[in-house]
Amino acid sequence: MKSIRLRPLAIAILLTGCSTQSFAHLGLNLSVDIRSLTMGNAVTADPPGISAIHFNPAGLTKLKGLQTDVQGIVANFGVQKEFSAPPGYNVFGYSDDPLICNDAPNNPSNICTDYKDSVSGDVEYASLYIPILKKIVDLGPGWPVMAPTGGISYNPPGSKLTYATAAYAPMVAGFGSEDGNPGNFMGQQVAIERITYLSPSIAYQVNDELSIGASVGMSYNAVALKTDLRFPNEMIGVLRMVDEAVCAPFRGNSNVITDLLLFGICNADEGMNPFSKFGKLEVQLEQSLSPSYNLGLMWEPTEEFGFGMVYQSSAKMRMKGKYFIDNANAPRELIKGLNSSATGQILAAILGFPGYIPPTESGLMSMDLEYPAHFQTGIKYKVLPDLQVNFDIGWTDFKAWENFKFEFDRQISALKIAKLLSNNVTNQSLSLPLGFQSPWSWGIGVEYSANDRLKLRAGYEPRASAIPDDKRNALVPINNAQLFGLGLGYRFDEDTDIDLSAAYLRSKDNIPANTSSMANMTGVDNLLLNPYAGLNIKTKTDVIILGINYRTRW
Repeated sequence: MKSIRLRPLAIAILLTGCSTQSFAHLGLNLSVDIRSLTMGNAVTADPPGISAIHFNPAGLTKLKGLQTDVQGIVANFGVQKEFSAPPGYNVFGYSDDPLICNDAPNNPSNICTDYKDSVSGDVEYASLYIPILKKIVDLGPGWPVMAPTGGISYNPPGSKLTYATAAYAPMVAGFGSEDGNPGNFMGQQVAIERITYLSPSIAYQVNDELSIGASVGMSYNAVALKTDLRFPNEMIGVLRMVDEAVCAPFRGNSNVITDLLLFGICNADEGMNPFSKFGKLEVQLEQSLSPSYNLGLMWEPTEEFGFGMVYQSSAKMRMKGKYFIDNANAPRELIKGLNSSATGQILAAILGFPGYIPPTESGLMSMDLEYPAHFQTGIKYKVLPDLQVNFDIGWTDFKAWENFKFEFDRQISALKIAKLLSNNVTNQSLSLPLGFQSPWSWGIGVEYSANDRLKLRAGYEPRASAIPDDKRNALVPINNAQLFGLGLGYRFDEDTDIDLSAAYLRSKDNIPANTSSMANMTGVDNLLLNPYAGLNIKTKTDVIILGINYRTRW
């Protein structure tokens, strides 16, 4: 298996997420603040420095005078994907899928006699969508990059108000692989990012015990995808059977009668095969300004106990961009053959098929996307004078991602064919029924003050998946995950602190054949979203995150 190195660029590079599901919440809270990672993100009652803008803006009242905060994150991802054939594997009686079959290409049998034990489709490098270039850029394997994030806060002397702003990434995810990678049928390149570039915030200390705060995040959002297409579908298997068993005697020897009886299908120079590449799809969507807001409260009745809660609003967007479709030869030949016969033309008209499929199609597209709302609450408690325990619970409205609908500015030839066998497909739109759920999550963190200068931290956060069992896929290679964090903080003087952190995220997933309608389901009506129909899929993700944070008061 291969491992890849993902690195932060602009803020951090963190793998995913379809939409913002870290790739177990699509990276949510993985690239905001390193101290929070070491505390299992249980920091609502004890928000870290200027990053309180995100975690609980009420915590900004803890910052006195003029303060700045700079941090950098380096992430190393190992993402592994495996595909294998179960006993009895076939698609309409065919099992010679070159993805998992070792038989020679010229083997006349349609039944595979020598299956590969497993096929690796590992992610090979990180990818980012670059707004200026309007494209996904591959960063290359093993290319370490680190870039800082930063923020500034100001509390006027004697004032109960604190003002702040910061740049951070609530979500950045991206990956890519080379041509021919077995995993490319579920995203050769994927980039999803939300970067908050300005976050004006204010906090007010009501009294010695109570503080409230609010922040407005002005964010850039982008979604980009490049993927190979194939349709190992029962109906495509029927077309292959017709081509091989019925059309073979008439190949190069057709006449008017056979054309009429066989609808002209036998005139195609290349027949349809459920295991062949259907084409390639590329999309880029973005929105430059996507505002949201955070509201927070913090209550500290004693020095030993504190309570906090935060509401992070949703952000509804109308993202716009471009698409490009590279159509393979086989579907083009199918339509060409149908239209070479009078009966074929009638059949095509009844089915709503196009009269012609061009080699490529391109144009404008759009989609509605809602960045999900999030609520979190937690406590901090000093069980000993030098030992503090934090505990948080949170809820994220990922159900807002129940369905992604892409709308095109014109009719798409491939969709005219696909709509016959797929739900949620029209001539000008394509819907992805993600069916995300809204899970609750929790985290726990421990901080030990070794002395007046040194603090040691540890945290744990189990991340419940938002993806239902029957929608799991290799595009989002994280199901349920566990986050472990360790770190230390050192105070040089009363105005300067430095934090060093390390975090580890792990996840394994097993998707048995015919269990997911978004990956490996066979049947007649599962055309677009099941490129690995009938195959077993396994994924494994290991993430190591290292970070450094420097804070000072001027």
